[in-house]
Amino acid sequence: AEYGKQWYQRRVRGRARITKTLAEIYEKDDEMEKAAKILQELQVETFGSMEKKEKVEFILEQMRLCYQTKDYIRTSIISKKISTKYFDSKDTDELKMRYYRQMIDLNLHHKDYLAVSKNYHEIYTTPAVKENDAQWKEALQRVVIFLILSEYDNEQRDMLARVKADSNLSKIPYYQNVLTCFDTAELLNWSILKEVYSSHLKSKAGQATTPLDTEDNWEVLRKRVVEHNIRVIAKYYTRISLSHFASLLHLELKEAEDMLCKQVVKGTVTAKIDRLDGIVNFTKPRDTEEILNSWSGNLNSVMTLIGNCNHLITKERMVHQVN
Repeated sequence: AEYGKQWYQRRVRGRARITKTLAEIYEKDDEMEKAAKILQELQVETFGSMEKKEKVEFILEQMRLCYQTKDYIRTSIISKKISTKYFDSKDTDELKMRYYRQMIDLNLHHKDYLAVSKNYHEIYTTPAVKENDAQWKEALQRVVIFLILSEYDNEQRDMLARVKADSNLSKIPYYQNVLTCFDTAELLNWSILKEVYSSHLKSKAGQATTPLDTEDNWEVLRKRVVEHNIRVIAKYYTRISLSHFASLLHLELKEAEDMLCKQVVKGTVTAKIDRLDGIVNFTKPRDTEEILNSWSGNLNSVMTLIGNCNHLITKERMVHQVN
């Protein structure tokens, strides 16, 4: 029985390797669909006799071929077959880099900028990258860029705090400064910010391209600046006129109202618009329990004051009777 098991395992490994070779032949003949389909049939994660490294290499090839054939859903499903804890082992830097670069391509397709930022952070923390100044700086720069392009939520705030605490951030000052801008409760002027940082955040001649080389990402960044400003206004104002609100955002009235509505729908801010009076109210409505607690506290305060007054009146009467 033991011999039969070993024979079967050897046969399975041999079939997997032959299938991989056949997929490579199809790929060379530009038959990507066939290459992807034949490799997908292998469930290598179930092959107990195959080494972990070889399994990961097979799965990475499956991911690459599925992505190139634009089968993004299957690519995402296959990516979950790899446990990222494996990359904590020794001599896995190359596979780790391949995995996260493929995940970056996939997440960029879905415009999941926070996931892209996390992927670059994993690359940044790779020992082989840490040893090379140019590589870790490039990775950390992309961590910052995609982090500020991400939508605001608790996860993004947590990631921002982690990156800001990194001592290496001070070695790329312009990226540190732009990250600090989004972590400060102050209004940002989009025109000034773009003028100051565009020359530093875009690639220069002879350098690798950066995410902010495209106008689409600059437009995303402009929206993030507006969203940041809306949160700042909501923090300092309880009521504000729509016209003043739009002027603080440097937007037309219609666009300012649309951006505010989107933030309310997402739950980032709480606001109501009185269209007749042209007023935005940022007061958060209180729930029933909070109102009752407040009323009870106020009632106790009134009763305490009445008791003090009664005591003072009684004291004055006693003094008057003695005199």
